[in-house]
Amino acid sequence: MGDHRAAAAAAAASAKLPIPGKRNILITSALPYVNNVPHLGNIIGCNTPNLLTANFFCMSIIAGSCVLSADVFARYCRIRGYNAIYICGTDEYGTATETKALEEGCSPKEICDKYHAIHKEVYKWFNISFDEFGRTSSPQQTEVCQAIFKKLLENNWLSENTMQQLYCDTCKRFLADRLVEGICPRPACSYDSARGDQCEKCGNLLNPTELLEPKCKVCRNTPRIRDTNHLFLELPLLKGKLEEYINSMSVAGGWSQNAIQATNAWLREGLKQRCITRDLKWGVPVPHEKFKDKVFYVWFDAPIGYVSITSCHTPEWEKWWKNPENVELYQFMGKDNVPFHTVMFPSTLLGTGESWTLMKTISVTEYLNYEAGKFSKSKGVGVFGNDAKDTNIPVEVWRYYLLTNRPEVSDTLFTWADLQAKLNSELLSNLGNFINRVLSFIAKDPGSGYGSVIPDAQGADSHPLTKALGDKVGNYVEQYIEAMEKVKLKQGLKLAMTISGEGNAYLQESQFWKLYKEDKPSCSVVMKTSTGLVYLLACLLEPFMPSFSLEVLKQLNMPLDKQISLSDEKGDVERAKRPWEILPAGHKIGTPAPLFKELKDEEVEFYREKFAGSQADRIVKAESRSKESYRETEGSKNIRTLERQGVCLDKEAKECDGKTAKKDRPKKSSEAKPKASAPADAEISISRLDIRVGLITKAQKHPDADSLYVEEIDVGEPQPRTVVSGLVKYIPLEEMQVCVLCNLKPAAMRGIKSQAMVLAASNNDHTKVELVEPPQGAVVGERVTFPGFEEGLPDDVLNPKKKVWETLQVDLNTDTELVARYKNLPFTTSAGVCKVSSISEGSIR
Repeated sequence: MGDHRAAAAAAAASAKLPIPGKRNILITSALPYVNNVPHLGNIIGCNTPNLLTANFFCMSIIAGSCVLSADVFARYCRIRGYNAIYICGTDEYGTATETKALEEGCSPKEICDKYHAIHKEVYKWFNISFDEFGRTSSPQQTEVCQAIFKKLLENNWLSENTMQQLYCDTCKRFLADRLVEGICPRPACSYDSARGDQCEKCGNLLNPTELLEPKCKVCRNTPRIRDTNHLFLELPLLKGKLEEYINSMSVAGGWSQNAIQATNAWLREGLKQRCITRDLKWGVPVPHEKFKDKVFYVWFDAPIGYVSITSCHTPEWEKWWKNPENVELYQFMGKDNVPFHTVMFPSTLLGTGESWTLMKTISVTEYLNYEAGKFSKSKGVGVFGNDAKDTNIPVEVWRYYLLTNRPEVSDTLFTWADLQAKLNSELLSNLGNFINRVLSFIAKDPGSGYGSVIPDAQGADSHPLTKALGDKVGNYVEQYIEAMEKVKLKQGLKLAMTISGEGNAYLQESQFWKLYKEDKPSCSVVMKTSTGLVYLLACLLEPFMPSFSLEVLKQLNMPLDKQISLSDEKGDVERAKRPWEILPAGHKIGTPAPLFKELKDEEVEFYREKFAGSQADRIVKAESRSKESYRETEGSKNIRTLERQGVCLDKEAKECDGKTAKKDRPKKSSEAKPKASAPADAEISISRLDIRVGLITKAQKHPDADSLYVEEIDVGEPQPRTVVSGLVKYIPLEEMQVCVLCNLKPAAMRGIKSQAMVLAASNNDHTKVELVEPPQGAVVGERVTFPGFEEGLPDDVLNPKKKVWETLQVDLNTDTELVARYKNLPFTTSAGVCKVSSISEGSIR
C-alpha cells in the first residue's frame, strides 16, 4: 500500500500544470472506442463515428479520431516552448462494448482490458506522445461525471420524460441504440444496415424507433415499442449561452469551415431535448433514486472522459479544466464528432454554472478512404494499426504518408501506389537524398572531404547563393510557423519539405564537388550551411516524423537527449535565416547512412493483395497461400534504384559530376503518380482539372505559324510535354514557371500536337495577356489546388462532350490583388498562391 502511495505521489509531482506567464495549451482528440483494433483512417482522421475530441490538452483517440494529428500539434507546441499537455484514452462504456462482449463471450470489462492494451500498443508504435493515456471506466470518470450531473440537476437544466424505446421480448431487455439495426428512414439513403443511433452510410443521427423494419442485433427478432422513463438535458433552454460561446469562440479560435457548417446545421434545425440516460448496465451509474437502474448515455459521459483522464494525470486537474483565462483548449476529431463537441459538451459544461476551460480551436478531418471504398472497423476493411507494424514499412513513412494525405477539407484516398510514390520520390529522392549527400561528403577522408568535421564558413554573409538561400529558408520557416499555429498541419509539412527541395537545388547550383577542388573556402560555406539545413529539417519535421529526427541527430552526432527547439526566445527562428550559423565549426558528425529504403513494385502488389477485402477474407486467403513464395521470388526481381532515375545518392562517397542536375531537383513528385481519376459521371468541380506547376525549358516559334509558340514544358513527368500556345504577340517566353492544364484532350495545331495548355489572364478587351505565375519556390510538377477541393481526383483526360473545362473556365479570374482564383478560391501551391503581373479582374483561360 505504501509503494502504491509513493508511486502516486511521484506521478503527481511529475505532472504538468499550467505555468503563469507561459502559453498553456490543453490538447485532446476524440477518444477511440474499445470495440476493435484502430485502423489508419482512425489514426489520421474520421472513419468510424465516435464521440470524443482533441484539445491543447491533447486528449486523443484513434478509433474515429485524430490521434496522429493531435500528436503533431502537441509536438509542435513543445518545440516552440509552449507548456502543452496531450491527454487521451479509450472510450469504454456503452452499447458497443456490451455488443462486442456478447460476440466474444466475455464480460464488458474483459473486452475493455483487451482492447485498451491493443490501442495503447498501436499508439506506442506510431510514436504518439500522450502525456496521459487513460480510460473512461475509471473511478475518476464516475466521480467527475456524477459531479457534473448533480450541478445540472441543481441548476434545473434537466427534465424527466417518458420515451418510447424498443424492447426485445426474447432477450427480455430494452434495446440500446446499437443493439438495433434496420433500414435508414431517409428516402435518399435507405441503407439496410443502419444502426439505431446513426446511419453509417449517410451520417444521419437517428432514434431506434425511426428505423424501418427494425431487428434486435442479438436474436434478430423484431422488437416492440415500450414506455420507459429517462432524464433529458434541456438544450433549448441553454441556447442563449451556447450561441454566445459559439459566436465568440468560432472567430477567436479560427474554427475550420467544416466544423462551423456542422454546428450551424444543428442550430438551424433547432435544439431539442437530449436524453442523457440509458437502460444499460455497463456505464456510469446515475446518482438519482428514480434512475438508479440506469447509466449515463455515452454521448454525455464520453467527452467528460477528457476531464477524468486529466484527473488521473494530476489531482490538480482543475488548474487545466477550470482556468479559461490561462489555458487554451484545442480539440481534434473526425467530422462525425463535431456536434458532440461544439453543441453537446459545451452545453453540459455551461449548464454547471462553473468557469470551465471551453474549446478554443477545433480541428476537423473528413474521411480517409481505402483503395476502392471506406475503412471500416466493423467490417474489417482497410489497414489496421497492427497491420502497419507487420509490413516492415518504417513508422516514419506511415506517419508522413498519412499526414500528407490528411483529409482536412475533403475526403482523401489511401492507395498503395500513392504511398509508394510519396516514399520513393519525396522521402527518398528529395529529403533522404539531400541529407545523405551532405553528410556523406563531409564524412569523406581529407583530400576528398572533411574527415567528418564540419568546416568553418568564413564569408558566408557575402556568398550570394548562400545568402539568397538563407532568405528563402527564413521566409519558409515563418510560413511554417504561421501554418502550424493555425493547425494547418499538411501545409506545414509541405513547407518543411520545400526547404529540403531548396537544399537539393542549392547543392546542385553550387556544384560543391567542383568547388572542393577549385574554391575550397566557398565549398566550406556550402557544406556548413547545408549541415545547418539538415539540423533545421530535423527540427521542422520532428512533429511529423520523430523517429526520423532522432536518426538525423544520431548521424549529426548530436546528443539524443538534446531538446529540439524552434523557440522565439532562444532565437531559433531568427537563426533559420542564417543556416550557416546553426551548427558550430569543428563539430564531428556521426556515421552517415541512408534514411529511407525504396518501396518496390512487387512489394506494393503484395500489400495490395494482402490487405484486399475484409479481415475475414484475409484469413481465408492466408490459409491457402504461402507467404514464402513471395519472399523466394522477391530477390529475383529487378530493383529500381535512384541512380537509374538519374539522382546522385552519393551513397558510396563518390563525387557527383553534375550531369544529373535537373533530375536531382525535388520536382518529380508526380513521376510515380498512381493512375486514378474522377469517375466519368462525377459532378463538375474544379478538382477535375489537373493544373500543375510547369517549367518552360524550351520555347520557339511554330515553323508554320508566326503567332504560335511551341514550348517544351516540364510538368514533373519523365518527359517534357509539347505545348502550342498563341502568345507570341503578347509575351516573350523564356525559361520560367507557369501554370499548366495537363488533362485537356491533346489537339493538333498546325501539324504539331499540343499536350497541355498554359494558363494566362486577359483584360476585358483582350488587348493584354499575362501568364498565371506560381510563386517562387513552387515545386515543378506539383498540383495546383483550391481550398476545399484540393484532394479531389482529376480526370485522366477531360471529355470534350461533357464541357467540363468550358463550364469551369467562366469562373476562373484574377482579383484586385492580382491573385488567380476559381470563384473566390485562390490557385494554391506549397509555396503560396499564384498571381499575374498587373491584370486585375481579368479572365483566365
